[in-house]
Amino acid sequence: MPTPPRDRPPLQRRLGLPSAIAIGLASMLGAGVFVVWGPAARAAGSGPAMLAALAIAAVIAYCNARSTARLAALYPRAGGAYVYGTRRLHPAAGFAAGWAFTVGKTASGAAMALTLGAYLLPGHPRALAAAAVVAFCAINLLGVKRTALASAVFAGITLLVLGAVVIAGLTGPVAAQPLGDTHPWGTLTAAGFVFFAFAGYARVATLGEEVTRPEWTIPRAVVIALGVTVGVYALVAVTALRVLGAGTLAESAAPLADLAAAGAPALGPLVAIGAGIAVAGVLLSLLAGIGRTMLAMARDRRLPRSLTAVSKRFGVPWAAEVAASALVLFLVSMLDLTEAIGLSGFCVLVYYAVANASALTLDRRAPLPWIGLAGCLLVAASLPPPSVLGGLAVLAAGALWFVLTERRRGPEV
Repeated sequence: MPTPPRDRPPLQRRLGLPSAIAIGLASMLGAGVFVVWGPAARAAGSGPAMLAALAIAAVIAYCNARSTARLAALYPRAGGAYVYGTRRLHPAAGFAAGWAFTVGKTASGAAMALTLGAYLLPGHPRALAAAAVVAFCAINLLGVKRTALASAVFAGITLLVLGAVVIAGLTGPVAAQPLGDTHPWGTLTAAGFVFFAFAGYARVATLGEEVTRPEWTIPRAVVIALGVTVGVYALVAVTALRVLGAGTLAESAAPLADLAAAGAPALGPLVAIGAGIAVAGVLLSLLAGIGRTMLAMARDRRLPRSLTAVSKRFGVPWAAEVAASALVLFLVSMLDLTEAIGLSGFCVLVYYAVANASALTLDRRAPLPWIGLAGCLLVAASLPPPSVLGGLAVLAAGALWFVLTERRRGPEV
């Protein structure tokens, strides 16, 4: 297994299984469960179609997770599918994955920061979003163990809030308002929205260089975190459809707040605070994952070499972390929430498509990578046209950057 040269110090392995699971849970819980049900219901057109979309997104996420976990065990280095694509396919494929991940997750980080501001400081959401990015950058710079501890706290609070919301919804009245029939393509579009809620399940793979016993820890952490999240999301979706119905859900800007209000109006402030805390956990781990991918690309001279700097005291890639946070701050000032989510969804699906293609080189007869690859491409194509066109523009810009940097790269060291 290749190791970083002497002038590029390796990261320290400090994450065990519980910490890795906590980061995985915090990466997923909160991102979509507070925001995706309305757009998904509008795209799906009916309750059964929305549940089918949830199932499709979960299957794709599971296939992606298995492929990612297997590759991460073989290549326990920072960078995720950037490393897998480079090693198993071609440097261009790896770069495409790293570029898509960096842009997609930066957009997702901006979306989470804006969501945090919208829930906790509606009058000045961008101000709170910017402050949160700066604060979480500082936490990540103190070391990955602090990131894991904070992630565990955020994940635990999120589960408590979701549990209270579900209980309140189940004790409330049933007021289903079905929509009309839906086209199968609408179900796929809804799956693309719901997939945004799962997009953090393999975050632990991007921290592969900091996980103890990676060949044992990574596969278990990814599968356990994903399984718990699927169960929670299914329970929330069924409860929302039972209480609000697909018609009301499709028009809701804050579906979980509406769900709580139907059963226990006093829970409204708790849901707002819980949503803010949950999204904070996602933003924290997002910044860590973006920084690790930028570190891997900089080590291979695909990004500026200055981003390879690692803190000797805390063992974190501080330059990449600061750069990632700066990019998120820029997008916070430029994009609205819908634009950020659409761009993130397309780019992240491309990232996992490369991961599945890389896994196919290990065993072309394995069905899960084929299902994951086809699912990622199909769902990405089903997203709204602005998201697809924006994502394709990002990939085209990345291809140009790859050609330019490829010409300037010197011999490997």
